[in-house]
Amino acid sequence: MIILGLTGSIGMGKSTAAAMVRRMNVPVYDSDAAVHAIMSHGGAAIPEIRSAFPEAVIDGAVDRRRLGDRVFGDDDALARLERIIHPLVRAVQDQFLRACARRRAPLALLDIPLLFELGLDSRCDATIVVSAPRFIQAQRVLSRPGMTREKFDGILANQMPDSEKRRRADFVVPSGSGRRRTWRELRKVMRAMQGSGSSRWPPVPFVERGIRKRSSDARDRR
Repeated sequence: MIILGLTGSIGMGKSTAAAMVRRMNVPVYDSDAAVHAIMSHGGAAIPEIRSAFPEAVIDGAVDRRRLGDRVFGDDDALARLERIIHPLVRAVQDQFLRACARRRAPLALLDIPLLFELGLDSRCDATIVVSAPRFIQAQRVLSRPGMTREKFDGILANQMPDSEKRRRADFVVPSGSGRRRTWRELRKVMRAMQGSGSSRWPPVPFVERGIRKRSSDARDRR
C-alpha cells in the first residue's frame, strides 16, 4: 500500500483536492474530520479539554469557535491543546491506515494540514502540496464567515510558508487555474504512484519514534 500525504496552507484548495481524490476511489483520511469527531459528544478529547479549557465545553461537546478564541495568540495554550489533540488524532489515522491495508487498497491518502510541521511526511511514500497565488488564497480565506485579517495572519504565522512546502513536496498541484486543471494534475499523480514499487507500510518502529519526537519538537518551538 502506497501512502500519499496531501497538504497545503489555509485557502489553497486542499479540501477540494481531497474530494477529487475520493472521486478517484482512493481512500482519504481527513485530519479535520478526525479532530471534529474527538471533540464532539462522547469524543475522546472531551475530558482533557474540559479540564484544560472548561469554558470551551458546552453541553458535553467542544465549542470550536470558543476554543479557538481561547488559544488564539496564546502560544502556551495552543501548545497545551496540541498535546491533547495530536496523539488522539494520530490514533484515528493509524486505524484508517490499518483498515486500508486490510482492504488491500493500493493507495491511501492522508489529508493533513500540518503534514510537514509535525514530521508526518516521514510516513508517506510521496507528498502533494496544493498551492495557489497569494491573492487568491487571501480572497478565499477572507470571504469565510467570521474571518478577519488578524486571524488570517495568525493562522499563517503558525503554518510553514507555502514556498517551503512546495520546495519539500514531491508533487505541487495548482488550484488557482480552475478545477479542471487541478483534477488533471491529481490524476497524473495517482497514476504515477499506482505503479510505484516502494511503500512505507507497514511502518518501521524507529521511523515512527522519530515522527513522534519531531512532532513534540515542533510544538515546543511554538
